[in-house]
Amino acid sequence: MKLAINIGYWAGGSGTDLSFIEEAERLGYSSVWAAEAWGSDAVSVLAWIAARTHRILVGSAILQIPARTPAMTAMTAVTLNELSGGRFLLGLGLSGPQVVEGWHGVAYGSPLGRTREYVSIVRTAVARKHPLRHKGHHYEIPYRGEDASGFGKPLKLMIHPKHPVPIYLAAIGPRNVTLTAEIADGWLPILYSPERSSQIYKPLLDAGFAKSADKGKAEWFDTVASLQAIVTDDVASARMRIKPMLALYIGGMGARGRNFYNDLACRYGYEEAAARIQNLYLEGKKMEATMAVPDTLVDELSLIGSREMIRDRLEAWRESSVTTLALAPTDSETLRTVAELVL
Repeated sequence: MKLAINIGYWAGGSGTDLSFIEEAERLGYSSVWAAEAWGSDAVSVLAWIAARTHRILVGSAILQIPARTPAMTAMTAVTLNELSGGRFLLGLGLSGPQVVEGWHGVAYGSPLGRTREYVSIVRTAVARKHPLRHKGHHYEIPYRGEDASGFGKPLKLMIHPKHPVPIYLAAIGPRNVTLTAEIADGWLPILYSPERSSQIYKPLLDAGFAKSADKGKAEWFDTVASLQAIVTDDVASARMRIKPMLALYIGGMGARGRNFYNDLACRYGYEEAAARIQNLYLEGKKMEATMAVPDTLVDELSLIGSREMIRDRLEAWRESSVTTLALAPTDSETLRTVAELVL
């Protein structure tokens, strides 16, 4: 099992804490991942990191599919990958309807079909075996709509890539997880429960692998699970540092009846708690929603406690389908301790 770090969103200020990332690189962490929502974009952050590191891979978790045309994503991925010497991992995802329509101003549409076409176009553009052509339900290249000029023509990427671009997909829903195993090189799950891996995730992944053209895909497919990690003897305090994030995702990341993270908590068996968290959060009672997050759910989705507790807890992760643990640690001690236990 490999280790990575997930720095999430850049919150502003002079830049990311490069000393933390440099320490992770020195310790043998394989990759660092950055996110975007409706604040900082991930590409700028990753370019900043790649320019100041030497070995560690840089991954997007995620670039939002509705925010960029697939051709623009192919251009960006190849540029960053070549500038970094082949260190870029392209993580893609749709985000949710509130962000897609409320921020990017485009229709959410059909997530499965849109993702399939998007990945296909990106792969074709990067491969540059022939000029880019695509005619699908969601994308048409060259564009031939009623309002087209008629001058569009198929083009090839001007850059000749020397390095492959691995594509990862963020997926939560069952059909999206299966699609990911079929068409992507890796999966970026969030709120991952290792105990439920064999029951919930393995059948979905296996179904996707069976549809893939590569029948040996299950052997090399990379599952990069992001989780909170804190080495401490004060477990109660650590839980309280994690609960606000879980309350936000389960309660506030989406509308009532359209929150993928809430649905996931329900599939884990926390239906009553998920409903209570969402009700409180949407009523503006964020502290009450935070306090409604069960301790057992925090423990299931994170890596917290003493060195001995984390060592024992890591066994569940090793037995799951996860191949890379992407930690969101808050201190160097956690970074070093987990590296000593895993690497």
